[in-house]
Amino acid sequence: MIGTATTLGTSYGCSCLTRWRICGSRLRRVRKAYVEIVALTVEQARALLAAAAGNRFEALFILALKTGLRRGELLALHWADVDLDKGMLQVRGTLRRTREGLSFGIPKTPASRRKVVLSPTSMAAVRRHQVRQDEERRTAGALWQDFGLVFPNTVGRPMEPRDLLSDVYRPLLKRAGLPPVTFHALRHTAATLLLAEGEHPKVVQELLGHAQVSITLDRYSHMTPRLMSNAAALMDRLLDGEEPSSPTPDSG
Repeated sequence: MIGTATTLGTSYGCSCLTRWRICGSRLRRVRKAYVEIVALTVEQARALLAAAAGNRFEALFILALKTGLRRGELLALHWADVDLDKGMLQVRGTLRRTREGLSFGIPKTPASRRKVVLSPTSMAAVRRHQVRQDEERRTAGALWQDFGLVFPNTVGRPMEPRDLLSDVYRPLLKRAGLPPVTFHALRHTAATLLLAEGEHPKVVQELLGHAQVSITLDRYSHMTPRLMSNAAALMDRLLDGEEPSSPTPDSG
């Protein structure tokens, strides 16, 4: 059973995940767990971006919503991972807090190590961010510690993930008049908006870095009714004479 609801304009859904237990030498399926998927609507996502305009982490929120990168992946991005000439970045690591402190590690799965194509507006935001960071570096002078990070703290060191939430993200949500959704909801927002617009699940899988497309389909299974409605409407357009817009054969 898949449930959906709407609260404060925020999109909610439940995905079904199967849990397994090792019994001797065998894996045994023990139960199915329903994981709530919370995502912003288009209007809410736009409100968040408007609230973030001019913030030193504006580019981070643009990338979070448009590429679905995880918080740790964003904070681990190095300038060496970004190619603005080609409009692409590579996810090679993640930043985590451990008992020993902040630590860079490898992404959670091999599929998470991926290349992500950037939209023109995302590239423009990263370029603006780069200019701003150069100014911060000059202002900090000898205090700046150059780790080569795209999204460091104000003196170049790795940004504490908890500080990003408490000092930046949650105040922006409040400014935008949005409910207190988790940062991971931005990743879910990217996926649900793309799927709602008819993007192929395989493309969404590779964008998010899921190991298999089945993970994407299971996690966002609450989108299935909308996708089926889109498919039904498409068949009406194709077979009832209302052709979708497409180039004519002689248009080149």
